[in-house]
Amino acid sequence: MSYDPGNSGAWRNDGGVQPHAYDPDLHPELFRGVATRRVFAFLIDMVVISVPVILGYIFIALFGVVTLGIGWVLFWIAWPASVVWAIVYYGASIGGPSSATVGMRLMDLELRTWYGAPGYFVLGATHAVLFWVTVSFLTPFVVLVGLFNGRRRLLHDFLLGTVVINNSVRVPAPQTARTW
Repeated sequence: MSYDPGNSGAWRNDGGVQPHAYDPDLHPELFRGVATRRVFAFLIDMVVISVPVILGYIFIALFGVVTLGIGWVLFWIAWPASVVWAIVYYGASIGGPSSATVGMRLMDLELRTWYGAPGYFVLGATHAVLFWVTVSFLTPFVVLVGLFNGRRRLLHDFLLGTVVINNSVRVPAPQTARTW
């Protein structure tokens, strides 16, 4: 099988092209409202991540008062612990059975690889890190990329080969998804 330029898939080891599992032309309902839902899912996830961090800072402040200032040394590890917590949250959520964070589940979204496989821990953690890196350096571009493609993929989605779909619509993948 040779390369078909009309097929926006990727090369396979056997020389063929594996098509994308989710085609916006065949199933536009999978991508309807995804951009707006992603914004709200992000806000919900920020609350889920922030609550334990804020409680941790309050605990450290009170612990410092009780220990006459010695406990305030823990503030040095609070920020790195917050970053680790966010990465573990995204990795475990996207690597879980629903392939979605709490915010994504509430908004009926699901993260999949371009060939239809569910997310896994490393993909979820990397997705979070790349999101924060791209937003930090290229904020307007990250948002604009999602407005000009049929799958509503953001820049970090392109880099990782992921797609976020509307989970309230169930369309079977055209082929079995391999996770290896």
